Amino acid sequence: MRVWIDQDLCTGDGLCEDHSPEVFQLQEDGISYVRDASTGEVLTDPGGRTCSVHVPARLERTVIDAALVCPGECIFVEGDATVDV
Repeated sequence: MRVWIDQDLCTGDGLCEDHSPEVFQLQEDGISYVRDASTGEVLTDPGGRTCSVHVPARLERTVIDAALVCPGECIFVEGDATVDV
């Protein structure tokens, strides 16, 4: 599965980073971005859907949990997940 954040909807609460720090990072601008779990690179330019990352199977549950608790509803999960939602 892949995940991305719509930064226009992000409220900067950081709950995504609390749930899955390997995939999400709150930046100095107060907005969360996705991190490529295999390289550690945070994708900030240009953000949004063009900065989606592959989620390793071992992190799918944490990413789904982060999306479910996100107050801004800005986390978008795409593709087939291997965990029950």
